[in-house]
Amino acid sequence: MSIATVSLVLNGRAKEKRISDVLAEKVLNYVKEVGYKPNQLAKSLRSGKTHVLGLVVEDIANPFFASVARLIERKALEHGYHIIYCSTNRDPAKTKDILTMFEERHVDGYVLALPEGLESEVSALVRSGKPLVLFDRVLSGVSANAVVVDGATGMYEATQHLLAQGYKSIALITIQHGQTQMITRRQGYAQALREHTLPEMVDEIVLQQEPAQIISQMAAFFQAHPHCEAVLFTTNYLGLYGLEALNQIGWSVPKRIAVVSFDDNALFRLYSSPITVVAQPLEAMAEEIVKVLLTALQGGKQTNGMMLLQLTPKLLIRQSSIRPASPTRAK
Repeated sequence: MSIATVSLVLNGRAKEKRISDVLAEKVLNYVKEVGYKPNQLAKSLRSGKTHVLGLVVEDIANPFFASVARLIERKALEHGYHIIYCSTNRDPAKTKDILTMFEERHVDGYVLALPEGLESEVSALVRSGKPLVLFDRVLSGVSANAVVVDGATGMYEATQHLLAQGYKSIALITIQHGQTQMITRRQGYAQALREHTLPEMVDEIVLQQEPAQIISQMAAFFQAHPHCEAVLFTTNYLGLYGLEALNQIGWSVPKRIAVVSFDDNALFRLYSSPITVVAQPLEAMAEEIVKVLLTALQGGKQTNGMMLLQLTPKLLIRQSSIRPASPTRAK
């Protein structure tokens, strides 16, 4: 039989082209017998499509990024796309190498959660017409499709919750980097305190150090602020380090200090006093990321009319932020 007939059968177009079931079955049986596999490189050269997407996150081991990546992969596979994962570890030089590798592998699209310092590289990708979606954070001055969470509102509501519990001396622990999502979370905290004419109490953590050093810095901060009644962490890994620091200095949760973290984590639910969190809508985030990217993939080159989609997080109140009934607060 002709090459064209075999090709149509292998590409699932037998019925469309009125190829008989008997003939199609012969082709498929022979493919199975000889163990034939299509040459993906040849297919991509012919079609211009690899059906591969590049996903870049801060740290794939982080529960937030791992969960989002798993959901994106599942939804992408439903549409015939595979995923290549890479972690930046907040290193701009490493991230540039990753983006170059993706370009050399001709990925069809990009899903990116990047550190600062990559603005020119991402702008170049946008100008080239490569479909891409930023998520979790945006890059200053870069006009690109983005799916983010309203961190300012989430942290504002979390701070208001603590204030409603009667806490006045509320700390915030965040990272020193100027990532946009961290900036907006801090803004929500600051706004809530301003409305109650209360001062901010902020500790900025440098992440380029060993976990033991981070925990030690947090412990020192708490001990330097013995009047602190409650604390908010701007991300789940800071929350985990913070709980260890509080345990080291003997401050119990919530008897001695109330705790809220942005981002949920399985360990937060298992903690002796389950931790209140500002939970990000992971399923909706993955759904929208894939939807926006597929629209760009199907629509050709991107235009200046980029989409910024902002999702709403949810405050999940657990025992760690509920003020104990006892009027006294002991260690």
